[in-house]
Amino acid sequence: MIKLIATDMDGTLLDSNNKINPEFYEVFDKLKEKDVIFAAASGRQYYNLVDRFEDIKDNMMFIAENGTFVMHKGKEIILNSLDKRIAVELIKIGQTIENAYVILCGKKAAYIDKTDKRFMDQVNKYYAKVKIVDDLSKVHDDILKVTICDFGGSENNSYKYFANYNDKVQIAVAGEIWLDMMAKGVNKGLAISEIQKLLNIKQEETMVFGDYLNDIEMMQNAYHSYAMENAHSDLKKVARFIAKSNDDNGVVRAIKEKLEL
Repeated sequence: MIKLIATDMDGTLLDSNNKINPEFYEVFDKLKEKDVIFAAASGRQYYNLVDRFEDIKDNMMFIAENGTFVMHKGKEIILNSLDKRIAVELIKIGQTIENAYVILCGKKAAYIDKTDKRFMDQVNKYYAKVKIVDDLSKVHDDILKVTICDFGGSENNSYKYFANYNDKVQIAVAGEIWLDMMAKGVNKGLAISEIQKLLNIKQEETMVFGDYLNDIEMMQNAYHSYAMENAHSDLKKVARFIAKSNDDNGVVRAIKEKLEL
């Protein structure tokens, strides 16, 4: 029996137009009736996710900022913060990368020190609470992650700048232009594992959906692991099942089929 369903957002639950299929809300109501916990598991900011699910936010779980911050029914249940000193080192490296911008992701807000239009277009898409500061290294907040918005490409460009930090932080290629760095060992998969322990849920009772490399560990912590048809090829190798594409309402279709809704 499925007790927990966690889905990534971009390229997974959201279609290419950044929309949630209206049928999702009908399925959500049926999941609620069956006491199945539904979680949005994303690299996105918690406040951004809450805005997306305004009408149902009090009845669901949010695994935000790539597993660093988890809220369930409005209560904080997990916080995996990043050491401030390491964050400052990462910021300094990020600021040397051409065509790239640094976002310091805190519990209270996302902090930025640049406001170029193309960068702000991306920031406004994924972050609801943003503060512009003069010096990112002097921010006072619980630091969740350091994110690089790299218009040169995260996988083939900015990733290599942080190669020496692989043993100190968790580095995730979260999208074509996104690189996320969290405390070592922290990712969506760890969050799923911690939730399973807290709520006494087995891997066999867990269903997850994703499309990109930051979803790999999540796939490894659930028996019912689905990569989207449009997913990165490396994720498809790890997932046990393939769902229809994000533009074909793949998440909702797979949930309906599996739970016979």
